Amino acid sequence: MQIGPHTLPNNVFVAPMAGVTDRPFRQLCRAFGAGYAVSEMVTSRKDLWHSLKTSRRANHDGEPGPIAVQIAGTDAAMMAEAAVYNVERGAQIIDINMGCPAKKVCNKWAGSALMQDEPLALSIAEAVVQACAPLGVPVTLKMRTGWSQAHKNALALARRFENVGVQMLTVHGRTREQGYTGLAEYDTVAAVKAAVKIPVVANGDITSPEKARDVLACTGADAVMIGRAAQGRPWIFREVTHFLATGEHLASPWVAEVRRALLAHLQDHYSLYGEHTGVRSARKHIGWYVRGLPGAEAFRETMNTLDDATAQLHAVADYWDGLADTMDRLPATLRGEALETMT
Repeated sequence: MQIGPHTLPNNVFVAPMAGVTDRPFRQLCRAFGAGYAVSEMVTSRKDLWHSLKTSRRANHDGEPGPIAVQIAGTDAAMMAEAAVYNVERGAQIIDINMGCPAKKVCNKWAGSALMQDEPLALSIAEAVVQACAPLGVPVTLKMRTGWSQAHKNALALARRFENVGVQMLTVHGRTREQGYTGLAEYDTVAAVKAAVKIPVVANGDITSPEKARDVLACTGADAVMIGRAAQGRPWIFREVTHFLATGEHLASPWVAEVRRALLAHLQDHYSLYGEHTGVRSARKHIGWYVRGLPGAEAFRETMNTLDDATAQLHAVADYWDGLADTMDRLPATLRGEALETMT
């Protein structure tokens, strides 16, 4: 996989997810084999660039390259300025968000709402590309199949985005209307891939090595992007890359390995957010890790009452020590079940 001057180690990516893919989580996924990771979306509003929330989202300390930053907004000039601002702070790839289905984003006509206004969507893409080109920074774009079932225009937009210089497209196989409900469809992804010469990434419902293989085969896509299935299961990236290369499954991860990864993730999380916010925002990650494991519900009830980092770390360590006393590896039955337990 190649994005501009950047050669990626593989074609299995972690999707940008608001409130999830912060720098600690991106680094964790890459350590477990993800070939590429894009930041949470950063606003194009200049008055918010120095807010605590944006500064955390734009934190790339110690992150391996290429550093990819996703920007969101509705004004072409502001988006171009935001792109340059982030490049000056270390971004090596700029990704344009036209895929987020969240109401608070779409109500402001950003994210996937832009797909309703094709001239505006095109002007934003063109402005960002023109701003980044002199800096040698490639621009990519993530979108959905359309706004609704009656308004699926990803194919038409893809051709136009390619013409203005976008260098890679990611297509989530749902409309904005669907949100995350129903099943992703890949016919639109295949049509986009057949229509453009730039790399195309397939996204949506990729929860297992077999699903990744099948989506690549049916769409002809150059890569797959995994989102919700990586929550609490970051080793899915090495499972998928190994399966794509060999046709064989890796063994489930050792309990001790997951314990080490989780504790390291939590410490990195606290260092970014501070103790007060970090302990609270870490709860969702911990819950994802223990999903489907013995005693998980009781553990989560207890863990959610803890307010300091030391107590939270000790509780997590004790839980995983208890698992290690009864099993060496995580149950193989957890493979491929991540999405079903979240919907």
